[in-house]
Amino acid sequence: MSQSQNHDENSLNQKKSNDGLDSNWRNDALDLDLDYGMQTIAVRAGQHRTDEGEHSEAIFTTSSYVYTSAADAAAHFNGEKTGNVYSRHTNPSVRTFERRLAALENGARAVATASGMGAILTMCLAYLKSGDHLLAANQLFGSSIGLFNNYMAKFGVEVSYVDCFDNDAWANAVQPNTKVIYCESPSNPLAQICDIGYLSQLCKANDILLVVDNCFATPALQRPLDLGADVVIHSATKYLDGQGRVLGGALVGSDELMQEAFTVVRSGGISMSPFNAWVFTKGLETLKLRMQAHCQNANQVAEFLVNHPNVSTVHFSGLSDHPAHELATRQHHMKGGYGAIMGFEVKPSASLDSKAAAWHVIDSTRMVSITNNLGDAKTTITHPATTTHFRLTAEARAEAGVKDGLIRLSVGLEDVDDIIKDLARGLDSL
Repeated sequence: MSQSQNHDENSLNQKKSNDGLDSNWRNDALDLDLDYGMQTIAVRAGQHRTDEGEHSEAIFTTSSYVYTSAADAAAHFNGEKTGNVYSRHTNPSVRTFERRLAALENGARAVATASGMGAILTMCLAYLKSGDHLLAANQLFGSSIGLFNNYMAKFGVEVSYVDCFDNDAWANAVQPNTKVIYCESPSNPLAQICDIGYLSQLCKANDILLVVDNCFATPALQRPLDLGADVVIHSATKYLDGQGRVLGGALVGSDELMQEAFTVVRSGGISMSPFNAWVFTKGLETLKLRMQAHCQNANQVAEFLVNHPNVSTVHFSGLSDHPAHELATRQHHMKGGYGAIMGFEVKPSASLDSKAAAWHVIDSTRMVSITNNLGDAKTTITHPATTTHFRLTAEARAEAGVKDGLIRLSVGLEDVDDIIKDLARGLDSL
């Protein structure tokens, strides 16, 4: 190398070292400024290759990091330099997952958390304070309602609920102190759909943050930020992993909003483990492909259920007569993709009431897993009134549409004929 070339390289390295970023925070194996498709982003975005030149993403199981000098350490801690400080704050494996998920959701930044509920708690602590009002949909995961009612209300946050599909109810429930509107779309366990575009306009007109839980749809089917949401919430435990292996959550949004969320995670220790982040990163590689298969199976299972004489109602927006079918078709960008979570209500028999009939259908399965988890490659089934929503009062369950005869089904990736046969065992024998 000539003296001039050496000088040029040293100048470049000096410039890079002076821009306040460690090199591992700057480089990405995929240039996101180029127009790549979703599947390419899902496979390649967010990775920083080390000097080892690894092809697959590395797992950085380290709690702390080493600096070149005392001054370098001080620069990292006082914010003069952006880089790794401590794995409660930042970790390369977690950062890869965050970057990849943010790219898939068309967000500027993602913040990973230890669980989906950890992401919801982070949202509350970042964007709400005593005296604020949180307006949420009736149709939510039971633990979310418990968090809002038992803990956020305890610290002075006012909470109220409306029907997720009733736009007038949303508008009428807005108060001067409303700071966050929160919904799931599709919702748990009835897979109901919110009009995200309408809620976005309502929020913008009233200086409110719109937070949408996109766990059931995932960015493979729906990007709430593109529809006007401010923050997207994920339980990564579900479809982002896709095989029921580890716990995790995430928030996605603008740099400004995610910095507030990051501060909560850093201070509160609601951080994701490096191994879990690596599992989620690998899960994202097949997310779109899995969701296509999940949706194809779910569409067929829903048709079977809606035509079964012992099923009174099927809650699934993929059915053409579902009240939110047109809205779901418009909001979900994957053709024929309505998710793979559905609720169906079993008719009581001459000898069994609604709850007993639902339990009979569940207990008659031989392949489907009786578990409260969802978004798994394996089909799962549960009775929400006595599992995911059992801590709610009877009145709250009624408002959420969780009846004694309701069964929640997460359609997996098995042969769809086998799923249908397994459900038919109990339904046919009622």
